[in-house]
Amino acid sequence: MASGDLRAELECSVCLNIYTDPVILRCGHNFCRVCIDRVLDTQEGSGGYSCPECREKFPDRPALHRNITLRNIVENFLSAQPDREESGVFCTHCVDTPVPAVRSCLLCEVSLCDKHLRVHKNSPEHILCDPTLSMESRKCSVHKKILEYYCTEDVTCICVSCCMIGEHKGHEMESLDEASEKKKETLRNVLQKLLTMREEMEERVQSLQEHRRKVEEEAAGDTERVTVLFRDLRRRLEDLEKRVLKEISGRAERISIFIRDLEIKKEELSRKMRHIEELCNMTDPLTVLQESDTGDLCDTEDGDDEESDTGDLCDTEDGDDEESDTGDLCDTEDGDNEDRERYEELLHDGGGLDVAGVLHTGLSDIITEVNVYSYIQGAADILLDVNTAHNNLLISDDRKTVSKSDINQNHPKTPERFQYCSQVLSSQSFSSGRHYWEVDVGGSDRWRVGMCYPSIERGGGESVIGRNKMSWGLDRDGNQYWVIHDNNKIPLPTNLSSNRVRIYLDYEAGRISFYDLCDPIRHLHTFTTTFTEPLHAVLWVPKGCIKICGGKLDM
Repeated sequence: MASGDLRAELECSVCLNIYTDPVILRCGHNFCRVCIDRVLDTQEGSGGYSCPECREKFPDRPALHRNITLRNIVENFLSAQPDREESGVFCTHCVDTPVPAVRSCLLCEVSLCDKHLRVHKNSPEHILCDPTLSMESRKCSVHKKILEYYCTEDVTCICVSCCMIGEHKGHEMESLDEASEKKKETLRNVLQKLLTMREEMEERVQSLQEHRRKVEEEAAGDTERVTVLFRDLRRRLEDLEKRVLKEISGRAERISIFIRDLEIKKEELSRKMRHIEELCNMTDPLTVLQESDTGDLCDTEDGDDEESDTGDLCDTEDGDDEESDTGDLCDTEDGDNEDRERYEELLHDGGGLDVAGVLHTGLSDIITEVNVYSYIQGAADILLDVNTAHNNLLISDDRKTVSKSDINQNHPKTPERFQYCSQVLSSQSFSSGRHYWEVDVGGSDRWRVGMCYPSIERGGGESVIGRNKMSWGLDRDGNQYWVIHDNNKIPLPTNLSSNRVRIYLDYEAGRISFYDLCDPIRHLHTFTTTFTEPLHAVLWVPKGCIKICGGKLDM
């Protein structure tokens, strides 16, 4: 193969120069390592990679393998074919047309092309070297003779006169070729170390690039979660602000309502007073005694007896002093007790304490939400324990879905299996740390989900979630929702907005919380206690089906 043709085969298609540290792709094409690295960097983030020559696609960034054979060919080619054009040295004898020189003669101080070299090298005394313009640098500056030796003591190139009569006389000498080979060997060792260091650096770069991709993926999820968190926090703070302001304005409103009630009662008392004054001013005793409205003037505990007459209203312990009974007509102590208590309550209302209580409770709930988001970042699997499932429950092969079945599953009767209710426990139990798990409840309009101790009853009505002290549950029956523990049902103010429910456990803090996984996530209720046993997830499915979506353990 001609030199020009071989050179074309050894050129990188990216930089169009001779290969430098050639590497090969899976498609078989070779490139300079620096060139192909630069190309692949520009393709990063575009959804894939491709060979810049044949355009073959790679789903992942292709590994770069050194082509040692090609590198050796390049080195041999460059050593045998110096770059004549780039040297800028032309034949001294080709005056009419510049012809690149292939060698220079240090003795004659001329540069020669192939044609003139064939004639010139017939003389053995000529000293030839690679084409050069600085022939003076190849001669001794003192004796103007060609540098032929290397002084190892002074680490410099010298001529024969320096060895014989000059300042280097008696020093240890080496030929230039011998000294050059020793230096090349040293350089090769350095080069090998540098290659090893670069390969290690490349591995670190690739490792960090892979880690960066993972961090970017995690960052996308974290960004979404934090965005949802702060949107939910802003909404919760706005709701809390409305509640606090309502509590503040409600104090004055309650006083206004009571003032209005007292004004009405004051008017009623004035009406009674006027009526009594009219009776007192009457001169006809018969009219006074027969006044039918007298009973209305009394405000006593027996004031609801319509048949009572004036004698009953004026009856005293002695029964003989009619005038003394006029005090009973105006007696308001019994009827006024409730008003007095309400008056004292409003007059000494510790409104600031009520506001602080609302703030404390609301902020505590918000901090709980922040803690949930801080410690939970993903979902792991949670599986159902077939050995605990009631015989009318069907458990899927992946142990994540439970369905009510009309066919008896004929599971063996064991102490672990629920005998009374359509319930099943999780295989996992949690005795420390923070955990959550999620369920899709869209397949049923009658269900109960929660957590329980393993010591929960397996037979009888007390084995149902929430009907005992050993379990805590969220319940749905049609369009009504409750949380339940120890047979105490607390109705929820609103219905669920989604078909997914999250159950969160903070074992050390003694909290079990329920969330509606709408957008944003909505807290439903939190039970607080001190746990004395490990806790299992538990499902009650009297109809339809429920699917476990995931869970998380964060110790």
